[in-house]
Order: sequence, then C-alpha cells, then structure tokens
Amino acid sequence: MKKIVAINCSPRVNMNTGTLVREAAKGAEAEGAEVRVFDMYRLDNIHGCMSCFACKLAPNEGKCVFNDGLAPVLEAIREADGLVIGTPNYLGDASAGFRAVYERLIFQSLTYRKSPHRYDVRKIPVLFIMTSNAPKEFYAPLGYLSTVKAYQKALTDAVGNTKIMIAGDTLQVNDYSRFRWTMFDPAAKQKRHETVFPKEQREAFELGAQMVREAR
Repeated sequence: MKKIVAINCSPRVNMNTGTLVREAAKGAEAEGAEVRVFDMYRLDNIHGCMSCFACKLAPNEGKCVFNDGLAPVLEAIREADGLVIGTPNYLGDASAGFRAVYERLIFQSLTYRKSPHRYDVRKIPVLFIMTSNAPKEFYAPLGYLSTVKAYQKALTDAVGNTKIMIAGDTLQVNDYSRFRWTMFDPAAKQKRHETVFPKEQREAFELGAQMVREAR
C-alpha cells in the first residue's frame, strides 16, 4: 500500500487550503493509498530551520534531528510515496507554517558539497497547492507566479517531481458584512465559491489520485 502525506499549512483548517488538501487526500485514498493528514497550525511547538547543521554530520547526514512538533511530519515524509502540501498566499508568499516545514525539508537535503549537491534520498511526487484572494490571472503580473515556480523547483530538486495547483479569487470569509472592505464584491465571491470552487475540489481530488498512480 502506498503512503501519502498531506500537509495543510493554513491556520484555518476548514477553509480553502485545508479543503483542497483534504480533497487531494481523498483522491489518494480512492486509489488505495494510506494517507496521513497534518495541520501545521495544530501542531505543538513547531520551528523553522534552527541552523544547527546536525543534518550535515554523521550519522544524521540528510536528516533533520531537531525534536519538536514538526519532527513526526518530516519522519512521515521520509517514509511516504507522495507528498501533498498546501498553503494560502500571505502577502505574496507562502504562510509561516509552510515556510517552517519547507526550510526543514529542503535544508536537510543539501550536502554543501560541489558533488553530490544533495544527499541521495528516494524521490517522491509532490503536489504543491496555493490558494489566494487574488485571482489566478494576477499571479504573473504581481510576481506571485515566480514565487510559486521557485518553490516548485526547490521541491522538485529536494523531494521529487512537483506539480502546481493554484486556486485564486477565493472566499476569504463567510460574512463580508462584518468588515468595511470595499475592494470586493461579496455576491461575486460567494457565487464563485459555489460554482468554481467545487471544480477546484474535483481537480485536487484527481491530482491526489494521479499521484498514487504515478507512484506505482
């Protein structure tokens, strides 16, 4: 049985990012995979890279050894056949929760040698999901797309072939009337959430299923 790890790097478990990560997990399960889902903001005492360099010394070369709430997540990824990781777009970049796991996941793989550049680890497929209030078509002109591509390249180099899914123009809150926001059309946001977001959920489901098929 294939093992898939799915990580929601949004503090709001049941909103856009969390929903799409879980749909991808359901898709993987539909293909017979065993899936472990982690919500970064519900883990205790998590940290980004501590710059201890223990991952560059024997017997732990290529393995982060810092023992905190993120340690079981990294261990699960080492044993997995695929990784789903999703983050909201915060201020044009990934969330702090994503950055924590990203730093620890990527840095441990670097040898700091001319050759080989990375420790020899088993490569697994990755699905990187980003959600945002900004429409998907704004990603290129706002520079968000280059940020996503940079994460894609780093994840591909360190973990395995990485596919991207972007869901834009998302519903940020259930009740816009509580806020004095004049930039948005709440009715249009709600309509998109009811008509387009279900299609994105199906896309995430299929990408999760496809991951398991490709991991075989």
